[in-house]
Amino acid sequence: MREVDIKTELLNVIKDIKAYIKAEEEYGIGEILMPGAGAFETEKASLPSKSKILLSLKNEVLNCKACPLHKTRRNVVFGDGDPHAKLVFVGEAPGYDEDLQGLPFVGQAGKLLTKMIEAMGLSRDSVYICNVLKCRPPENRQPQPEEVVACKGYLLRQIEIISPKVICCLGRHASCALLETEDPISKIRGKEIDFKGIVLIPTFHPAYLLRNPSSKREVWEDLKRIKKLLSEE
Repeated sequence: MREVDIKTELLNVIKDIKAYIKAEEEYGIGEILMPGAGAFETEKASLPSKSKILLSLKNEVLNCKACPLHKTRRNVVFGDGDPHAKLVFVGEAPGYDEDLQGLPFVGQAGKLLTKMIEAMGLSRDSVYICNVLKCRPPENRQPQPEEVVACKGYLLRQIEIISPKVICCLGRHASCALLETEDPISKIRGKEIDFKGIVLIPTFHPAYLLRNPSSKREVWEDLKRIKKLLSEE
């Protein structure tokens, strides 16, 4: 095995162990028994996968009643995509179609996002897509501060588990939630910002592009920057 492959494998193992320990702590297990050197491969094989850890988190969100949105939702919209994705897209909240299907970005804005992803030479299955809020606000209104506070922890745990190389925030609300800023999206769009060791790049929301198609050129520049970052070792 090449040296670069060994390093990649070790990094993936470390990420999985960190996610495993985090999950154990959240379920109240205070002691982690580490195997001897000879048992390392066996222990590695028994570690829960990122998919299982995300599923456990999803089950927690399904039962969430931290804010009033649980009373009006049809479905929790947790997230969708590759648990090992190098790129995570974060929107603000589910809309009508998302609430109906329980999947993120499946309406008209979602179709445009799919085209944006494919234009990068990627597929929806190879990235991860989620929102700050996991439940639809009534009448698609903007997320309220208390709703963001109640739901943001789930998003942060998703990001921690997936551990992507790049986060692309779609629109002002997603960017403000993660960066804790009130700056308008026009001011921070396209910037490379460090977020817990991950490169975060805000850009316009696909719904905005449907109303303002002239801004697609700017978003394409952002996507090209992301594509370049993903290609770097």
